[in-house]
Amino acid sequence: MNTAAIDQTKLEAFVAQAVGDLSSAYGGVMVSLGSKLGLYQAMAGAGPLSAGELAARTSCAERYVREWLNAQAAGGYVGYHAVSDTYELSPEQAMVLADEESPVFIPHAWQVPASMWFDEERTLEAFRTGKGVAWGDHDSRLQCGVAAFYRNGYRASLVPEWLPALEGVVEQLEAGIDVADVGCGHGHSTVLMAQAFPRSRFHGFDAHAASIDAARRNAAAAGVADRVSFELAQAVNYPDKQYGLICFFDCLHDLGDPVAAARYADRVLAPNGTVMLVEPYAQDQVENNLSTVSRLYYAASTTICCAHAISEGGQLVLGAQAGEARLGEVFRKAGFAHFRRAAETPFNLILEARR
Repeated sequence: MNTAAIDQTKLEAFVAQAVGDLSSAYGGVMVSLGSKLGLYQAMAGAGPLSAGELAARTSCAERYVREWLNAQAAGGYVGYHAVSDTYELSPEQAMVLADEESPVFIPHAWQVPASMWFDEERTLEAFRTGKGVAWGDHDSRLQCGVAAFYRNGYRASLVPEWLPALEGVVEQLEAGIDVADVGCGHGHSTVLMAQAFPRSRFHGFDAHAASIDAARRNAAAAGVADRVSFELAQAVNYPDKQYGLICFFDCLHDLGDPVAAARYADRVLAPNGTVMLVEPYAQDQVENNLSTVSRLYYAASTTICCAHAISEGGQLVLGAQAGEARLGEVFRKAGFAHFRRAAETPFNLILEARR
């Protein structure tokens, strides 16, 4: 390497950026620990607390708690009051770190990179051989982390915002239709819709047996098991009930043949039915996706989304940053004449497909 060509200012700036990313990764471990030990919950609304007071509230060892608190203060995740040697969680920080019902609650999301590290050998082999890695072959923290992280976002937006953005769908749901939730995972999206629309019947399908078991437990706990069913099925062979609504929540881009999935949806869709597609937010060009959120999605896509699509044959490996244009082309190839963006958030595109 020609060190004479190195711009020292740029080098130092990039080293600082890389160290910042490394610090964030360390911080993620601290967030997971704090959540599982109840440290954030004990601080929420409590005002300033000393390390000893927090340790007593959570039945943890004070020396560990103090070091954890200092890591949190250094990262800006709690406030530190030097005069009183106390630590405080602000209401805004509590929404992100302590309130498990908050739409911005983040600790569960750290289970996903934990699984990515655990599965590193599988990913290395996939890179070297071109083979896929199926969703169910990953460490179980992946499925649990994804389900818990998406649950709160769906709870905040699915019924009050996304479904009303679709043409005539809420009225159909209120009257009573059959709904398919393809790739339902732990069933949080299915259960939310069933709670909101008691006259409709909801059917969740997933190829991962452990997720179906979890979905059935979630439906029973929510009291909607009488109008919700969950079955093992692929995106191209679930039962034909002439659905008024077919949903793909953050899963179409994971499929090995998304065009075949869209064609099958067309086959089992009622005459006036709608396909609802929720996908990670993305622009259509790479140069417009160079952001913090896109970095997260591209990384997950590398190890999880593309890997699963390849494991299913990889006819079209969309990846988690497919963008509206490519997704629209999938449905046009499947025979849908109508495709539009119904809504969006900083994290999701909500798309509508109709015949």
